[in-house]
Amino acid sequence: DGLSVVVHPENTWATDLTVDQLKKIWIEDGTTKKWSDIDPSWPNEEIVHYSPGADSGTFDYFDEVILDGEDLVQTATLSEDDNVLVTGVKADKNAIAFFGYAYYLENANQLQVVKINGVEPTNETIESGEYSPLSRPLFLYVNNASIAENEAVYDFVKFSLENGGAMAEAVGY
Repeated sequence: DGLSVVVHPENTWATDLTVDQLKKIWIEDGTTKKWSDIDPSWPNEEIVHYSPGADSGTFDYFDEVILDGEDLVQTATLSEDDNVLVTGVKADKNAIAFFGYAYYLENANQLQVVKINGVEPTNETIESGEYSPLSRPLFLYVNNASIAENEAVYDFVKFSLENGGAMAEAVGY
């Protein structure tokens, strides 16, 4: 998977961010974040943040690779429902959000994806790791005893291993 950073289609300034700029946008530092704080040539408008909920793996991964364990900006709207994030960004040209690549693909006609360090998230750049640090592997964890003791678990894992690649691609991963 690749975490996709998205902005409103009319946002013409934050189309290619560095990891340092992304961190500056998202960390809590006690200030009201404005685009001009990130780059003086950008609008003197407050950034509106939308984020997956704190219980999601997407939030955890972003925290690990971008925020480096620092707190997410307190003014962010957090939601486990990616539709809330999409709706927020498409309604406000000063909004920014992040979520999984597959969900970006479902909404690409309503949002603008942001390049990170000059690299746009695509199937190829995510799979190759070029879209770093926001490319991430996804795992399926199974209790070994469950595989041996429960035929349905065994069948599910077997099916996943045999068909996972095609299924992942079918949903945008």
